[in-house]
Amino acid sequence: MVHRKSLVVGKIKTMIFGAGGMLGTELCQVFPDAVKLKHSDIDIRDKEAVIDSISRAGPDVVINAAAYTAVDDCEDNQELAFEVNGKAPGYIAQGCSITGAKFIHYSTDYIFDGSKKQYLETDASGPINVYGHSKLMGEKNIIEKTDDFRIIRTSWLFGLHGKNFVDTMIKLSGQMDTVRVVNDQFGKPTYASDLARKTEEIIGHPPGIYHITNEGACSWYEFASAIITNVKPCSSDEFPRKAKRPKYSVLTNTKTTPMRHWKDALADYLNKRKTVEVT
Repeated sequence: MVHRKSLVVGKIKTMIFGAGGMLGTELCQVFPDAVKLKHSDIDIRDKEAVIDSISRAGPDVVINAAAYTAVDDCEDNQELAFEVNGKAPGYIAQGCSITGAKFIHYSTDYIFDGSKKQYLETDASGPINVYGHSKLMGEKNIIEKTDDFRIIRTSWLFGLHGKNFVDTMIKLSGQMDTVRVVNDQFGKPTYASDLARKTEEIIGHPPGIYHITNEGACSWYEFASAIITNVKPCSSDEFPRKAKRPKYSVLTNTKTTPMRHWKDALADYLNKRKTVEVT
């Protein structure tokens, strides 16, 4: 039987994979004393290295924020996508099972096919692109390898420490007279800072799958309209992408208190972004 550590508030030893990414950087602020591993520190595709690092650190909680998130690139690099998003989470889960650590992992709205207008945690999956398939494999491998998991599905992530839709819109707005954005794909924007803080709460919740996003559903066009003024709507057919996107990928949270509306989170982000630019 795996020994389960008794967790003492304020003394939980945490380990973060993907500590250098957009979400990982925010997690490091929420868990400043965590063992922080960036891509340059460990290749999560190396099963032995992953399990050894967890065993040596002996954490109470392991958080995996490492992923291959370039959705279109995943279509051309399928092997890499399935190694990073599919197999590697299983290695981390195995390490957690061996040491008795809780495992927190982030998944995506793209595990769904978009045929429903909103998705509950219990709804059947049906990914329509390689990225979604790879992330779903990761979920299944985690569930197979450990019982003490919390899989957090999120969507449309933006934040200060990585490439994201908000920054892309601001950049394009300055380069083009008109920015065209699709108005027939719907989801929920999520602020990385809010998600990182919510993660701390999820650690104390029972094992299972959680849908965690900022509140409020919108189209990409509506999201863009809240960021820039020179934007016009277009259809997905007018703006083809290599990877097919679900029409609807609105994640409904039925298990925890809701986070603030995405418009409030966006305003906070834009203010912080200006502060960073000034400094």
